[in-house]
Amino acid sequence: MLGGMNEISPIQAQDRMQQGAVLVDVREAHEYQEVHAQGAALMPLSEFESSYNALDKDAEIILVCRSGARSEKAGQFLLGNGYSNVTNLTGGTLAWVQDGLPIGETK
Repeated sequence: MLGGMNEISPIQAQDRMQQGAVLVDVREAHEYQEVHAQGAALMPLSEFESSYNALDKDAEIILVCRSGARSEKAGQFLLGNGYSNVTNLTGGTLAWVQDGLPIGETK
């Protein structure tokens, strides 16, 4: 647990997504287009403060970036704004790809 936020592995994240958790990728659009976890919604950290309220406060939210630092920053922001079920994906997209999990279509 990092600063009050849960952390999970990519495999655990994929299992949680199948149970309804929302995976949010906070990298920038060009990074997301290169490679992203299948099912991840794009919500860049640079726009996060103006767009986060579109996230359901009752849903489990799993945050992912390249390696885990930006997603942790986004998670701390959510925790400070009334969200309670926030999780950081350990190792980020790099770990997701390394674990051989499905990636989304790239453009």
